[in-house]
Amino acid sequence: MSDQPAELTLTVGPPANGGSCVARHEGRVVFVRYALPGETVRARVVSDRGSYWHAETIEVVEPSPDRVPSLCPIAGVHGSGCCDMAFATPDAVRRLKGAVVANQLSRLGGYHWRDESDAAAEPVGDTGATGWRTRVRLDTAADGRAGFHRFHSDELVTDLSCAQLPAGMLDELDTRAWPPGAHLHIALDDDGRRHVVQSGPQPATKTARKALTEVIEGDYEAVQRVGGRTWRVPVTAFWQAHRDAARVYSELVAGWAQLSAGMTAWDLYGGAGVFAAVLADAVGETGEVVTVDTSRGSARAARTALADLGWVSVVTDSVRRALSTRRRRADVAVLDPPRTGAGREVVDLLAAAGVPRVIHIGCEAAAFARDVGLYRQHGYDVEEVRVFDSFPLTHHVECVAILSR
Repeated sequence: MSDQPAELTLTVGPPANGGSCVARHEGRVVFVRYALPGETVRARVVSDRGSYWHAETIEVVEPSPDRVPSLCPIAGVHGSGCCDMAFATPDAVRRLKGAVVANQLSRLGGYHWRDESDAAAEPVGDTGATGWRTRVRLDTAADGRAGFHRFHSDELVTDLSCAQLPAGMLDELDTRAWPPGAHLHIALDDDGRRHVVQSGPQPATKTARKALTEVIEGDYEAVQRVGGRTWRVPVTAFWQAHRDAARVYSELVAGWAQLSAGMTAWDLYGGAGVFAAVLADAVGETGEVVTVDTSRGSARAARTALADLGWVSVVTDSVRRALSTRRRRADVAVLDPPRTGAGREVVDLLAAAGVPRVIHIGCEAAAFARDVGLYRQHGYDVEEVRVFDSFPLTHHVECVAILSR
């Protein structure tokens, strides 16, 4: 760090992407964590990025009316990084998330979604702000204890009482010693069964054999149900973390796709094929659905769950390569890329393929906004955007846009 003061008293401004709020000290921007707009706080500067600083709140001098005692017992500046917005009312957090997405869409996507003062994320289902998560990964420390990471730290918090998790999900996992450096994958499936799978630790040398994956409790695959269909998904593979998210998103995709019999749909970054299932129902046996993902485990789950739908093809490959080899144009493409977004090359390929209708899902506001901007450069119009509070108690958000040309 340079000559910045160790502590500052700041009046906090609007929310920024990533869970901080913006303040200023002698003209310099300070991104302050664990603060709300309008508050006066004492904050400790934790990093110097030259033109701006990062700081964390150590005392709230004048609190916001939206501040509440933390809804997560282990989160906060001295605790775990799990629930970084647990100190605000759920309604306030949804307003902050909406404002962030509106700002990012304007700045990075050139699209004005809604007035930031009026924007808000929608709740997902009726589970509420706590107990919504059905999958989680723990890491293990040198002493063999499992825990959650502190914010941007390798240090672990070994109290497992995170408020995102339903009661009993992590019971007894803190009573045994685990191999240092291992990962614990825990899933609570739709039959109410708990599955615990250990992966790692990583081998000490490149020539060592790949670390074994071991089932500690339950099975390697967890049962998940959406729309009357059953999936068996590896505990180590991707599935929506929020218990209601897969249902809510698949219903939205089914309505927005506007497909009919005989049409073609692409399900890109398709995971276990949840969206492919609703797309296949819409196009029927005379249509075609192609679902693409790089994960072999997800592809196996998709092939098994969709085995009765002969017009669905499951492709295990990168989306970029898959799009480069497709010959039949899709009537609609659904994309659910990782946090980094789809990016220019994939959007360029979709536009070059002449796909007239795109449903794009993003779990990081800035990446989502950049992708929206790339579509707009190719002449796509944004018909609608919806923002979901799919990760309550955190700054994370899920965005969905329908684009057409």
